[in-house]
Amino acid sequence: MASVRHLISIDDLDDADLYALVTRGAEFSAGTAGRPAPLADDVVGVYFRKTSTRTRTAFSSGALRLGARIIAYGPGDLQLNTGETSEDTGRVMSGMLDVIVARTAGDPAELRAWAAQERMAVINAMSADEHPTQALTDLTTLHRQFGRVEGLRVLYVGEGNNTASALCLALTRFPGVEFELRTPPGYGLAPYYRERAGEQAARYGAVFRECHDMTDLPVGLDVVYTTRWQTTGTSKPDPDWRAVFAPFQVTEALWEAGPKAVFMHDLPAHRGDEVTAEVLDGPASIAFQQAENKMHSAMAVLEWCRT
Repeated sequence: MASVRHLISIDDLDDADLYALVTRGAEFSAGTAGRPAPLADDVVGVYFRKTSTRTRTAFSSGALRLGARIIAYGPGDLQLNTGETSEDTGRVMSGMLDVIVARTAGDPAELRAWAAQERMAVINAMSADEHPTQALTDLTTLHRQFGRVEGLRVLYVGEGNNTASALCLALTRFPGVEFELRTPPGYGLAPYYRERAGEQAARYGAVFRECHDMTDLPVGLDVVYTTRWQTTGTSKPDPDWRAVFAPFQVTEALWEAGPKAVFMHDLPAHRGDEVTAEVLDGPASIAFQQAENKMHSAMAVLEWCRT
């Protein structure tokens, strides 16, 4: 039986695994990975409680391309809805599946409980606090675009959500990276991720900052990144939140700080909210290449989990 590795958080990866996953994703993206079939005898469960276009399609398509067979579950398909405990559900699945890709959009402790065995690999396809496979996609995209991650200057604009959390855990482990977040007041990173990113930046020779305004932006940027203002599975308690977010819209004016910067977005995008159509559909945007790389990165993750 193949070995099993779980991916619940970027923190689960040591440096060698993180760098290898980014490099392998870039190889799949470039078409230089060969045609491996490490999942040829595997059954992969794909379980999404919340909506998904890119992540669900990426892991489904990626698993098929690696030779696996797939069982897909929607939010109403499991006996969790009739009172079975999550622990029992995970225990049953681990006897029948080789991999489970799960988007709970909830507490990652549930996925940790499912991962307390050595038969079924567990992949977090987005929990409330972190979106690790998105960060791996993003670093794969950076590697493809620039040939490296080290030394890049990245500006993230918008809410300190689960995408931002995963990015700060990943980017600050690459020497020379300068990662700056501009998040609306009251909508910044959770303290754990802010502290962890600062500690890692100091250890790896990166720079990490978070500010809550749009003044004195860094110059010479390589990347401007944003996410949609309404994160999947969440709502904002402040009825006037849009007024707080409005100054953080990504417009063409941001390119004065980095005229050669590329634009990234984890999608779906709402043109006219977090980004203007001119930016998303403009020549600097690599958002849709980034989306395609989700499949290539998913293939790297699936391969790593089972080999």
